[in-house]
Amino acid sequence: MSFLESYDHLVDFSQKSLFISAFAIAFNPTFWNIVARREYRTKFITKFFGSAQAGCYALAITIFSLGLLRDFLYERALRDQPSHPLLEGELPTYAGYALLALGNLFVISSTWQLGITGTFLGDYFGILMDDMVTGFPFNVTNAPMYYGSTMSFLGTALIYGKPAGVFLTGVVLAVYLVAIQFENPFTAAIYAKRASAQKSKGGNKGSVRDKKEL
Repeated sequence: MSFLESYDHLVDFSQKSLFISAFAIAFNPTFWNIVARREYRTKFITKFFGSAQAGCYALAITIFSLGLLRDFLYERALRDQPSHPLLEGELPTYAGYALLALGNLFVISSTWQLGITGTFLGDYFGILMDDMVTGFPFNVTNAPMYYGSTMSFLGTALIYGKPAGVFLTGVVLAVYLVAIQFENPFTAAIYAKRASAQKSKGGNKGSVRDKKEL
C-alpha cells in the first residue's frame, strides 16, 4: 500500500483542488521574495511607477490580492475533502475560532505596527524604518504575520473539521519557515548597509571638523 493510499481516508489526494491550493500557498512567498530582491537590485518597479512609494504600494496590492486568491483556493480545497470525527464537535470548533482570532490579531497588529510599506517589503525599495519595532506582537515572535497566518489556516481547518486543512497548514508552516531563512538575513543586511553608510558619513564629518580645528 502506497503512502497516499494509506492516508486517503484522511486526505483525498485525488482532488486537484488540494494540489492547486498547495501550489498557491508555496507560490506566494516565492513570488514576493523573487520580485522584491529583483526590485532591490534593479529598481524595476520603482522605475515603472516613477517612485519607490508608488511601487511599494503596487506590490502591496498584488501581494494582498494573491493572498485573497490563496485563501479562496484553500477554502475550496477543504470543501472537496472528507471530514473526520476527531475534528468535529464543539471543542475543535471553539479551538478553531480561537486560533483564527489569535492569528488575525497577530497579522492585523503587526501590520498596524509596521505600516503598509513596512509590511509589504518597503525596505527592498529603500523605504527603511527609523527604529526596530519591539512592541506587540513582535515581543512575542519575530515573524507574527507568518505565524499568525499559519494559526488562521489551522483554525479554519478545525472549523471545517478537515484533516486536509491540517496537512495544508503544515505546507504553510514549512513554506514560511523557508521564507524566513531567506528574508531575515537579507533584510538584516539592508539595515546593516544603511548603518555602515551612516557611520561612514558621520566619520567623514568628524574628520572635516578635526581638520578645521587644526
